[in-house]
Amino acid sequence: MTSPTPYSRLVSEAKAQIRETTPEEVLARRARGESPVLVDVREDDEYREDHAAGALHLSRGILEREIGKAIPDAGTPVVVYCGSGSRSALAADTLCRMGYTQVASLKGGIARWRELGLPLETGTKA
Repeated sequence: MTSPTPYSRLVSEAKAQIRETTPEEVLARRARGESPVLVDVREDDEYREDHAAGALHLSRGILEREIGKAIPDAGTPVVVYCGSGSRSALAADTLCRMGYTQVASLKGGIARWRELGLPLETGTKA
């Protein structure tokens, strides 16, 4: 059996500390009138290729520096996502440590979002 890599251990530790949510749960929240902010933490080229409709783009490299400008209220419901759920788990852990209180990582990431046929956009926002 292969031992876990340092990265996979770090992701596992983060997932043990954070809340995960599913695309279905995000849709249910929206149906109840809640509006969690979707934050895409992937790299620029990944975001340009496609992203969840209406998602805010703050890649992992700038997340900590820019989150306070983009979402100044630490009580705002936030759902972070990446390609599959690993980088977003690390991002969610970071945001929680920064004082954000309603953060979740999207389980399955944009891959699961696509699989379900949920709304996507391409390109960058003005």
